[in-house]
Order: sequence, then C-alpha cells, then structure tokens
Amino acid sequence: MAKSMTGFGRGVYEDEKRAVTVEIKSVNHRSSDITVKMPRRYQFAEESIKAIVKSAAPRGKIDVSVNVDNIAADDTDIRLNLELAKRYFEVLKTIKEEIPEVNGEPSLSMVAGFPEVVKTSAAEEDEEEILKALTSAAKMAAENLDAMRIVEGRKLIEDMLARTDFIEKTVLEIEEYAPQVAVNYTNKMKERIKDLLGEDAVIPEDRILLEAAVFADKSNITEEIVRLKSHCGQMRSITADESQPVGKKLDFLVQEMNRESNTIGSKANDINITNNVLILKAEVEKIREQVQNIE
Repeated sequence: MAKSMTGFGRGVYEDEKRAVTVEIKSVNHRSSDITVKMPRRYQFAEESIKAIVKSAAPRGKIDVSVNVDNIAADDTDIRLNLELAKRYFEVLKTIKEEIPEVNGEPSLSMVAGFPEVVKTSAAEEDEEEILKALTSAAKMAAENLDAMRIVEGRKLIEDMLARTDFIEKTVLEIEEYAPQVAVNYTNKMKERIKDLLGEDAVIPEDRILLEAAVFADKSNITEEIVRLKSHCGQMRSITADESQPVGKKLDFLVQEMNRESNTIGSKANDINITNNVLILKAEVEKIREQVQNIE
C-alpha cells in the first residue's frame, strides 16, 4: 500500500489515576529514525512505544511526544524525618538560651522549613499499570497516524498516476513522430548537396539511402519507447498493490523512466523529439519528488 511518510496522530488514555496523551509526527526519511520525548520516570516504556510506532511506520523520521498528567490525590509521597526535626528544634532552643537578645520562639513552620525535614517525592507506581496506559495511548496515536498517512498516500498516488498518463501520451506522440526523423534527415542531406553543387547536381541516391539507413539505425528509439510504455503500466500496477510498501519499487522505476527518457533524447537527434523529452523529464522529476515521500 502506498502511504505517505508525512503524517500526524494523537492518542489519549485516561483512567481514575492519570491522563496520558501521545502525539506522533512523521516526515520522510530513508530509514527509521524514532525519537521519544517523555518524563524520565516513565522511560522504562520507551522501547515498547518505539515498537508500536515502528509497526505502523517502518520508515520515516518520527518524533513522539508523551505527556502524563497524574490526577490522583495520592500520586505524591510525603516523608517526615522526625529525628532531624528534633535536632533542629534543640539547636534553636540552645540558640535562644545562649542568646536571649534573639526575639521569638522556635516554631513549627520554622522547623518544618529546614532541609530534609519534610521531603516530597513521586509515589511509586505499578509499572504494568502505567505501561498499559502509555501503550494504549501510543497505539491510538499510531493508528491515527497510519490513517492520515494512507489518506495522504492516496493523494500522492492520484497525482503520480495523472502524470503517468501524461507521460504515456507524450511517449505515444514521440512514437508516432519517430519515423519522420529519418525522412527529415534524408531531405536535409539532399538539400546540402544541392547547396554545395547546385540545383543541377546529380544526387547519389544509393549513397544517401545508405547514410539514411545508418542514421535511422543509430537514432532508433523503438526499444526505449516500448520500455517507457511498459514502465507506465508498471507504475499503475505497483501503486495498486495494497499488500506491501511500494516506495522502494517506485523509486527504482522512476530511475528507469528517467534513464529511458535521457536515451531517447540523446539518440533521436531531432528538435521535436527533444522538446517532448524535456516534457517527459520534467514530469518524471515531479513523480520522483512525490516518490520520496512514499513509504
């Protein structure tokens, strides 16, 4: 199936403890390059998320963003170091006794504010539970990404097939005109002889026919035309294949189309065919640009 490597997908998972949002953005790339940005405490799930994304998008430069909003009240642990608090309190009492000039008495807020007396930290979470939440959101995001890539891929294929039709039409025009090339060459040779020797010059028909035959053989583009028409058929066949990625096949096919176009241009030695070859090459190049974004 022809899928675009450019796309976006978002997935959300929510339960009574947390809300997880995963966003995936992808652009074209020769291989798979997946980057995951997520809270450090959940990095144990990174490889699982990458595997989910890669199953949906085997190629492409992909950025994955994971956001976790803990909505439960017990998601933070608070620890009291009572022994340290007592020691701080005793120190404050000693200061008061030794320096009477100091105003005020040791207070609860004062003691609680000292370092390490009251500590907060993220509560320990069930890894299996959080992994389920993260992967559920990632699967939804990957599915939405895949759906968008399919839609974009179809648009690219429609454009490529329209250009393929135009290429085929141009090839048929070249094929129809090609026999005239040798005729034009023969007429030009006769005109040159007359220009050199005058209107009454005896034209050596056998020599001219021989030269024309040699020229016709060198400028024969029948094989290239046949292959180009075949490539147009292959383009339709490959893009209709829904069973597997087609990007690499299309990339090779476009290279072959460009090679045949170049060969026609170099062999034909005719301005009309050259102009049509320029049209061919422009359309093939536009298809090549589209193919770069096909998985």
